[in-house]
Amino acid sequence: MSLKIYNTLTGKKEEFVPLKPGKVGMYVCGPTVYDTSHIGHARSVVIFDVIFRWFRASGYDVCYVRNFTDVDDKIINKANETGHDPIYISEKYIKEFHNEMDSLNVLRPTIEPKATEHIQDIINFISKLIENKKAYHVEGGDVFFSISSFEGYGKLSGRNPDDMIAGARIAVDENKKNPMDFTLWKPAKEGEPAWESPWGPGRPGWHIECSAMSNRYLGEGFDIHGGGKDLIFPHHENEIAQSEALSGCQFVKYWVHNGFVDINNEKMSKSLGNFTMIKDVLKRYHPEVIRLFLLSKHYRSPIDYNENSMDEVISSLDKIYGFLDRAQKAGVELLLEPCFDFSEDKSSGTKDGNTLYSGAKSSGNVSGGEDFAIFREAMDDDFNSARGMAAVFDCVRKGNKILDDNSESLQNSETLSSSQKEKLETICSDLKKMGEILGIISHDPAEYFRSKKEEGIAMKGIDPAFVDSLVAERTEARKAKNFARADEIRAQLDEMKIVLEDGPGGTTWKFV
Repeated sequence: MSLKIYNTLTGKKEEFVPLKPGKVGMYVCGPTVYDTSHIGHARSVVIFDVIFRWFRASGYDVCYVRNFTDVDDKIINKANETGHDPIYISEKYIKEFHNEMDSLNVLRPTIEPKATEHIQDIINFISKLIENKKAYHVEGGDVFFSISSFEGYGKLSGRNPDDMIAGARIAVDENKKNPMDFTLWKPAKEGEPAWESPWGPGRPGWHIECSAMSNRYLGEGFDIHGGGKDLIFPHHENEIAQSEALSGCQFVKYWVHNGFVDINNEKMSKSLGNFTMIKDVLKRYHPEVIRLFLLSKHYRSPIDYNENSMDEVISSLDKIYGFLDRAQKAGVELLLEPCFDFSEDKSSGTKDGNTLYSGAKSSGNVSGGEDFAIFREAMDDDFNSARGMAAVFDCVRKGNKILDDNSESLQNSETLSSSQKEKLETICSDLKKMGEILGIISHDPAEYFRSKKEEGIAMKGIDPAFVDSLVAERTEARKAKNFARADEIRAQLDEMKIVLEDGPGGTTWKFV
């Protein structure tokens, strides 16, 4: 099965055929760095991280560009509110963003350009638009893009410009030729960051930044442009207009947009006060729990963040590590080395519109057992991580069944037969590969549960010696065939979210 991608531009799934064989150019709109990032930002970043991983694992040479908007009204307002310089604000939140994404096991993109480092690229882009009569400079320093100069305006969002003008609630700006014309360059205001330009000191508009930076690193046309659904209009629509008006060729072949994160079945909004910040979620949940949650629905569907959903995901992750722990104790050697090489040459870039790619790619070894084949089909069907995770849990069920069928012999310290061990090794290998694509299962299972145990003891204020005494009492009760008391102790531990595991070496406990 070849890779198919749902293209927002055409409204249907299409077979992925890169513009350059074996190479993928991908640009994703990054954050405007004026505040702490929320769980909605995390979903977009994690989704495109998985898409990036899948392309690399499939053998493509990928240049992945994700920008930082580090000059914007919101940053300036935050600077004025706090008394800090705008550069201080943007750098602070870039660092915070990186720390949070690193915690979520997100790979760094090939290139992370900042708008302020590409002002000359932006000025050059605007100058060419003016030369081509696609944009105009007005008295006072503003430069606007003329939407009437671009016949295809509205083709991404499906909006009709005439209808938008008729129904628009736009403050009258006499400098504009058309109420829907958008800003490319803003004149300087006192106390705001500004750069010299042919139109006087000022700063760029938001939309032009992404067009200029994508052009700088990926050329006039590239394969994939992504971001949240909220960016389809006006941001991505305006990017298409200004980029295609300048080049005369198709700007992006495949447009990919992720759905929103709701909070307890309500849209996340400042007015509702339900903005959920990534740093707060990281305090409550293991990073792999967060990734597993964000990938549990198809990327184009909305997903609801709530306590019950997160508890289910915690249980699911425990099941994965629980199986691997059982397999390891049964003598199955787990893979420690990565199956895919996601390292990159960070010297990538372009100069004067000449496209360069990373020059680094994975082995492209997407082969494996039958479970990984099912996972591969899911990922090739529009990066369907929800179906991919179903393959993960089918793997776990199969592996646990093999261990359950041999539990009696394992209790008696007997070893698995060579065929059973080989089946489990294939299952564990497939799980390892799936985990690397999804960005989970990156810990040794014993380490995962040890860490979970330590956190549980600290958070719940439980005395491990007390738990050990209950476990010892239960063991003695079972020896004395006092099964009623043994069951009472297990129920008591269940209420404490502690699960017992009986094995050849005795009974151990862990938090779930």
